[in-house]
Amino acid sequence: MPSRLAAAALTAAGTFTVAGAATFATAAAQAAPAQQAPRTHRAEIDFTGIVALSNCSGSLVRGPQSRDTDAALVLTNGHCLESGMPEAGQVVVDQKSSRTFTLLDRAGKKSLGTLQATKVEYATMTDTDVTVYRLNTTYAAIQKKYGIPALRLSTARPHDGTEIRVVSGYWRTIYGCKTDATVYRLREAGWTWKDSIRYRQECQTIHGTSGSPVIDVRTRHVVGINNTGNDDGERCTLNNPCEVDRSGNVTVRHGSHYGQQTYLLARCLGKGNDVVLGKACALPKP
Repeated sequence: MPSRLAAAALTAAGTFTVAGAATFATAAAQAAPAQQAPRTHRAEIDFTGIVALSNCSGSLVRGPQSRDTDAALVLTNGHCLESGMPEAGQVVVDQKSSRTFTLLDRAGKKSLGTLQATKVEYATMTDTDVTVYRLNTTYAAIQKKYGIPALRLSTARPHDGTEIRVVSGYWRTIYGCKTDATVYRLREAGWTWKDSIRYRQECQTIHGTSGSPVIDVRTRHVVGINNTGNDDGERCTLNNPCEVDRSGNVTVRHGSHYGQQTYLLARCLGKGNDVVLGKACALPKP
């Protein structure tokens, strides 16, 4: 849903490439030629744990109770679900799936292999925009075969001003910026999301970056999932989300891009990597 303005996107090599805007599911835009920029002294985030989908980006993730012997999980957007975008109020659980994911090497230059789902563990576009797939293999098996660990989901909210990287497996590009603000409600067409992350303008993500993990540079944990941006300056329409404050006032920010916080998902992952939708879980329920 983002705009088509050119912006700086940090690559694995520590250089910057010029890229267009980002949005929902389709990978319609092409990244523009690279420009060189000075390297930073910080050890940069790479493509460890990053996967590519047919139409989106995603990541191999684990929660605070996940064990190496658990069936691994892949995280992407609800609107990237292969059966179609869930309607407002719809929650999908335990849906069979044989979807495949391309696992990237740490540099994002090579495909290490293909991972396969057995089911959709959880998916929704209500309050958040998330799909969690359960794989037919374990974290330990993936680590042994490919040497790639999963990213860890943070159980804490990201603070405004957090330095982040948005890592796209589809485009094999990393966008670098800071979080700008936490948006009370973000509305797009018939969907409404709570406590969305608005990025600073440097993160002009593009179509196909949907589902990319938002990684806190300091902790290297996943704090969000990239999902939308305002393409055309329209008000609350598809690919043109609007911000709604506690008083109901609507603000349109043409060219702003957003992600959804993932700490609620981390807190709902129980033993065996099940999404436990009990009273302690604040995720929407079926």
